[in-house]
Amino acid sequence: MIAMDEITIRAAKPSDARGIALLDVETWRETYPGMLPAGFLVGLSRRRREIAWREAILIEPGDVLVAVDGAGAILGFGSCGSNRSDRGYAGEVFTLYVAPDWQNRGIGRRLLCALFARLVARGRNSAIVWVLAANPSRFFYSRLGGREVSRKRFSVAGAFVEAAGYGWRNLPGYLAAAANQGREPPA
Repeated sequence: MIAMDEITIRAAKPSDARGIALLDVETWRETYPGMLPAGFLVGLSRRRREIAWREAILIEPGDVLVAVDGAGAILGFGSCGSNRSDRGYAGEVFTLYVAPDWQNRGIGRRLLCALFARLVARGRNSAIVWVLAANPSRFFYSRLGGREVSRKRFSVAGAFVEAAGYGWRNLPGYLAAAANQGREPPA
C-alpha cells in the first residue's frame, strides 16, 4: 500500500501523455456508462487522446498536472486554464480524473488544490468546473466548497446531456483556508 506522502503532484511532461490518455479513456469508460452513448465510449481512441494531451502539455506547460506514485505511475491528472465560456469566473478546471482504484484517498482534493494554485499563480483568482449533472462525483466539488452556479445542455454523439457548473469566487482565500487546515498540496 502506497502512503499519501509517496504521491507527488507535478506538472505533466510530454512523456506523460500516453499514461494520461490511458487513464483518461479508462475513467470515461468507467464513469459515464448510462450517461453518454455506449458507442461513443467504446470508440474512444487512446491514440487520439495521447496526441491531444501531448499538445495540451506543450501549449501551456504547467496547466496539466499529474499525481504520480514513487515509480512514476500516473494515478490521476487534471488540467486548467482561462475560462472558456462563463465570464463570471476567470479560470476553469477542464479535467480532473483519478484512477478508479485510487479514488476516495485524497488525490482528487490534492489535484484540485494544485490546479487552483496554478490558476492563482497565473492571475485567475476564481474558477468554475463543469461536471455531468448525472455524475455522482459532482458532490466531490460541493464537499470542497464549490457552489452549483449554472447548468447547461450540450450534445455528445447525438445525445443531449446536462452539465452543472461549480464555482469558487475566491481561490486565494480557499487555498489559505486549506493550508490553515493542513490540506494544501505539497510543493
